[in-house]
Amino acid sequence: MLELFHQNPARSTQLSIQHDELFLDYSKNLVDENVMTALLDLANQSSLKTHTEAMFDGQPINTSEHKAALHPALRGKPEDNYHLNGVPVHEQVEQALKRVSSISEKIRQGRWLGSTGKAITDVIQLGVGGSELGPRIACQALQAYAHPNIKIHFVSNADGAEILSTVKGLNAETTLVIIASKSFTTEETMLNARSALSWLESSLGLSDAQSTTHVFGVTANVENARSFGIAAPQILEFEEWVGGRYSLWSSIGLCISISIGYDNFKAMLSGARDMDIHFRTAPFESNMPVILALLGIWYNNFLNAQTIAIIPYCERLTLLPAYLQQLDMESNGKSISLNDQPLDYATAPILWGQTGTDGQHAFFQLLHQGSHLVPIDFIAAINDPLSNRTHHRFLLNNLLAQAAVLMTGKKGKNTPAHKVYPGNKPSNMLLMNELSPKNFGALIALYEHKVFVQGSIWNINSYDQWGVELGKQMTRELMSDDSLGIEAFDSSTQQLSKYIHHHTQPSTD
Repeated sequence: MLELFHQNPARSTQLSIQHDELFLDYSKNLVDENVMTALLDLANQSSLKTHTEAMFDGQPINTSEHKAALHPALRGKPEDNYHLNGVPVHEQVEQALKRVSSISEKIRQGRWLGSTGKAITDVIQLGVGGSELGPRIACQALQAYAHPNIKIHFVSNADGAEILSTVKGLNAETTLVIIASKSFTTEETMLNARSALSWLESSLGLSDAQSTTHVFGVTANVENARSFGIAAPQILEFEEWVGGRYSLWSSIGLCISISIGYDNFKAMLSGARDMDIHFRTAPFESNMPVILALLGIWYNNFLNAQTIAIIPYCERLTLLPAYLQQLDMESNGKSISLNDQPLDYATAPILWGQTGTDGQHAFFQLLHQGSHLVPIDFIAAINDPLSNRTHHRFLLNNLLAQAAVLMTGKKGKNTPAHKVYPGNKPSNMLLMNELSPKNFGALIALYEHKVFVQGSIWNINSYDQWGVELGKQMTRELMSDDSLGIEAFDSSTQQLSKYIHHHTQPSTD
């Protein structure tokens, strides 16, 4: 890489893209002009262009489930003219957003009251996967805009300690529970919902707490929410064509709007829409999602790198690696083509990461001197109103130093081998002016489209997730009284089940 910079002094300028308040410098990558030309040729020869138009046109690009993936319509405007089966969708999206606006503002203004007439001070979002990770990262990233008197709590895991410890510290009179599930049958979510309802009922002397003003349901299956007993005015719907990991832009974002206010929620949608337009209209060579995707394909498929690290230099983005794990690995963790044929090439890499500077004192040793090739996305905000100049200058200089040293390394004739930094380690640098709702929306949409581009070029379905279904089915077999019994499982599972049963203490339910 150093030789490439010496050969071309304008390299850093030429290998940079700016979109609004986001700036990408990808000059510290193991690519020259020939490689980039070949990668762009690959994109042009693939079905990317037609696949992109198919997505924005509402065609069923999720072929295994015969569904559209029209999540950009959730942040669209009337002039974007999104359709599904020839029917415009903007009006139904607007109606859903109006309900989010109305309800969230009532809660923020203290006008939504619990069963004893008190205003809401705490909101528990019950969901898993996209129904939890998206809202959680948005609320954490945008905490600078959060309501001072309303706290948002998230419970996703089936581990009872999580829901029980959460409600233990809350006042039921002023607590609102949001049950977020696309199908309204998700086992983990419904298990946690029953525990939360039991707490509300025992604390407040209620029966059927789900029908009170303490409970909302957010779902694509309104009938299931009604059958569960949630009052119709407290059911918010989103559409079947909204995938779970793309749902924070929908009614699933009710808790985001409660936290940061509807105007800021709309600004988040606006930032994502601007990125949609950039992705759809910019030439591939100056298209931020396309360039990130092609670089990922270069490392994954041609240089045999099996992982990618996401390192945000912002503590409020601590959940970004986890969020992108789901987005990328659930979307593109496939080994079968759109034609149902086995693939003979790699697809999604293993994505991981942590915030800097914490990561510098943990796994950066491997990044600098280890034997693995690990491309890195460094992400940071240039300005941070929640910090101060001393802290932020130190943080950003650490960021710049790490990326520079990973590339340049350090060698010398008299340098002991254990102090040699080989360098030539690739990274992208993604900067935003500050972590605002608009820029956060653009950041998330950027990675959504990156994942889509890679899935298109790999010729896979980025919008189903059949890989998680068999484990759920087996769990139901183990839980069901009508199952064939533990004898139907392998000897190891039988032994473990017997061991657990033998050591299980009497129930305290």
